[in-house]
Amino acid sequence: MYEYAVLMAWVEFAVRWVHVITAIAWIGSSFYFIALDLGLRKAAGMPDKASGEEWQVHGGGFYHIQKYMVAPDRLPDDLTWFKWESYATWLSGFALMAVVYYLGAEFYLIDLNVMELAIWQAVLISVASLVFGWIAYDLICKSPLGRDNTRLMILLYALLVVMAWGYTQVFTGRAALLHLGAFTATIMSANVFMVIIPNQKIVVADLKAGRVPDAKYGVIAKQRSTHNNYLTLPVLFLMLSNHYPLAFASEYNWLIAALVFLMGVTIRHFFNTMHAKRGMPWWTWGATAAIFAAIVALSMAPMFREEEQAMTPAAQRFAAAPQFEEVVGIVQGRCAMCHAEDPAWDGLHWAPKAVHLETDADIAHHAREIYLQAGISHAMPPGNLSWMEAEERALLVAWFRSN
Repeated sequence: MYEYAVLMAWVEFAVRWVHVITAIAWIGSSFYFIALDLGLRKAAGMPDKASGEEWQVHGGGFYHIQKYMVAPDRLPDDLTWFKWESYATWLSGFALMAVVYYLGAEFYLIDLNVMELAIWQAVLISVASLVFGWIAYDLICKSPLGRDNTRLMILLYALLVVMAWGYTQVFTGRAALLHLGAFTATIMSANVFMVIIPNQKIVVADLKAGRVPDAKYGVIAKQRSTHNNYLTLPVLFLMLSNHYPLAFASEYNWLIAALVFLMGVTIRHFFNTMHAKRGMPWWTWGATAAIFAAIVALSMAPMFREEEQAMTPAAQRFAAAPQFEEVVGIVQGRCAMCHAEDPAWDGLHWAPKAVHLETDADIAHHAREIYLQAGISHAMPPGNLSWMEAEERALLVAWFRSN
């Protein structure tokens, strides 16, 4: 069993590494082509069907790039396709979710206080939600509502907010935000696999057959590519959020996620406007900072509410005379079965993140982590597997604040 645990830990590490590498490749190429497209300019001497060109310098060399809105008269023999970055990112991401959240569903996916689910039910809901996301998004894009880009983006935002709330009603906070990221990333990758690349292949086939390609395929592909551009930064935030309990374990986690999507729009609007040479909309950074401040405030809201509760007689007693022995009893009873030199929880062979909470010295040393993970947020115990009570969390908060 120990050897299996070590092997699975390295499998997770390897898959995560691949996922990060492929995501960097996809995001890098996506951002590059958006910047290139916005920076293209019409110039004298260009081929008739070319819509714009740009000169670039990189690595000691000069590059002269021209874009054809539909296609050139003659298709070159060597045509580079940008698609495998997207496919590999989604496949490695789904594999990572399976390794961490499906095989570790009891710890990371299911919270019995949120919804009592069997592991197979939770996994089924997870997979079905990703499929639903693509179908709903694609139908909206293809409907009459999708003809107006602004209206379409508003509808997409509404869908994402609803899903953010919905995930928090089913899974742990950690899994909810991670799934919202996977939900969005599935839409982005499916855009490439189901729309952008097929449309480009239609154009290529028409050129090879001597037909004039229909410009609509390029327009549709450009619309989906633009959506991907605005969704990229929120996905990165959501994928990283599982390391930060003040985001995923907050009772306002779904609202935090909703604000993150707005923050992604303001940041990308600045860079897209700059690349299009339409000025520097510095106001977007102020808007981004304001949104981020709102996110921080939401994560801190329980702290202020608990300070108000500290004015009650029971809370005043906690703050005035915290009982360390009681804290030790709570932590050893609710946390130490995992956070030990020899974990008692079945399937664990070492303490998560090497944090031990067995002795008085251990608990005192990790006071801040206990406060953040089990007091202010509900990140620990994962899925509240040991049924830590609200009164116990309040005592942990009072103990930390009195020291």
